[in-house]
Amino acid sequence: MTPRNTHQIRHAKVLSRAAVLVGAGLLVGLTGCQSDGGGQRPATKPRPSSAPHGYVEGAEESSEQQSRLVLADAGTGTVGVLDLTTEDITPVNVTPSKRTGGVRGLRTDGRFAYLRTDDATYAVDSGTWTVDHGDHVHYYRAPIRPVGPVGGPGTAQVHSDQSVTAVSSTEGAPELFDRKKLEEGTVPRGRSLSDADAGAGAVVPYAEHLLVASAGAGRDTVEVRSRDGASVAALDEPCASARGEAVTRRGVVFGCADGALLVSEDKGTFSATKIPYGRAVGAGERAVDFRHRAGSTTLAAKAGDDAVWVLDVTDRTWTRIGTGPVVAANTPGEGGPLLALGEDGVLSAYDIATKKRTARTDLLTKGTASAVVEVDISRAYVNDAGGRKVYEIDYNDGLRLARTFPVGFAPTHMVETGR
Repeated sequence: MTPRNTHQIRHAKVLSRAAVLVGAGLLVGLTGCQSDGGGQRPATKPRPSSAPHGYVEGAEESSEQQSRLVLADAGTGTVGVLDLTTEDITPVNVTPSKRTGGVRGLRTDGRFAYLRTDDATYAVDSGTWTVDHGDHVHYYRAPIRPVGPVGGPGTAQVHSDQSVTAVSSTEGAPELFDRKKLEEGTVPRGRSLSDADAGAGAVVPYAEHLLVASAGAGRDTVEVRSRDGASVAALDEPCASARGEAVTRRGVVFGCADGALLVSEDKGTFSATKIPYGRAVGAGERAVDFRHRAGSTTLAAKAGDDAVWVLDVTDRTWTRIGTGPVVAANTPGEGGPLLALGEDGVLSAYDIATKKRTARTDLLTKGTASAVVEVDISRAYVNDAGGRKVYEIDYNDGLRLARTFPVGFAPTHMVETGR
C-alpha cells in the first residue's frame, strides 16, 4: 500500500529549518548553481542504441502518476518541493539577478513551476510529469532542479506543450521558449511575438499551433497562428474581454464576458463554440480563473464573492452553486464533487447536480486568503500558510483528512505537478 492510499495520518519527513529556509529565507541560487537536496542535474547516461518505447534519458518511468507539490513562501522567498510518494521535502535554491522580498505568484504547466518575483519569473523543474499518448500514458520522475529566468515581473500566464512554452506578460510581448531546452536544464533565448500583442492576452500552444487571445481595441477574437507567429485564421466566434483559459481534452477554454469559448481542432481545422452563461453576468461575477483536474473536462471558477461556477465542457453547460464567501474552489469532474474553501477556513463538498452540500470539515484557522485547492485523481490538497502545513483530503470519503505535512515554512503559494 502506497502512502497516498493509507488511512492513517502520517507526518512528512521534514528537513531541518536551516536547510529549508535557504539563505535566511531569501531566494538563492537559480542562475547556474544547484541545490544539495536533490536539485543536482542527473548524470548523463548513454542512450541505448534501440531505446524502448517511452524512454526518456535521465528519467525513471513509473507505473502510476508521480505527484509533487511546489510550495513557496511569499514573505521570505523560500521554495520547497514536497514529494507525495516519498513524503520528502526538497529545498530549491533560487538566485535572481537582484534581491527580492519573496514570491508574488506561482503557476505550473504540469512539470515546471514558474515563480513570479518583483524582478522576473523563474522556472523550476519539479522532476515529475505525464505524457499522454491518447490510448495510454507514461509517468516519469527525475531530480528536482532550478532552471532560470523565463520572463519579467509582469508574467501573467504560462502554457506549454511538448515543444514550446509560451510566457504571456501584462507588460511586454509574449515570448516562446524551446521546451526541450528547458527540459535539459537550460533557458534558451526567448522568441517574442509582435509588439502589437503586448499585454493583449494569453498565448496557448495547441495542436502544433498557437492560440492568441486578443482583447480590447476591437480585437475581441482568438486567433490561430503558426509556431513562428504567422496568422493562420481568426475564429469567427468572438470572445469579448478574454480573461482566463484552460486546456482540456475537448480543446482550449477561454473565459469571455458572456460565457466561455471552446476552441477545438480536427484534422488541421480549428473551430470555436460559444458556451453562454444563459443569463446576464456582471464583470465581478464572471469566471476568470479556471481550476480543474488534469485530464478532466469539468472546470470550476469563483462567481463573485459568494458562489462558484462549474463549467461542463462536454455538455456545454454552466452551473452556478451558492457556496457563500469562498477563497478557492476546484473539482475532479466525472461525477466528483465541487470542493469549495470558505473564508472561514471550512472546506465543503457539493453535489454538482443537486447543488447541495454533502460534507464539510473545519480545516484552516487563519491566513485563508492565499489558500488554493489542488485536485488529482483521488485526493485534494490545501495549503495552510498560517499553520505552515499542507493537508491531503480524501474527497471520496466525506472529506477525510488523509495526511498532514508540516513543511517548516509558510506555503503561501502551491501548485501540483506530475500531470
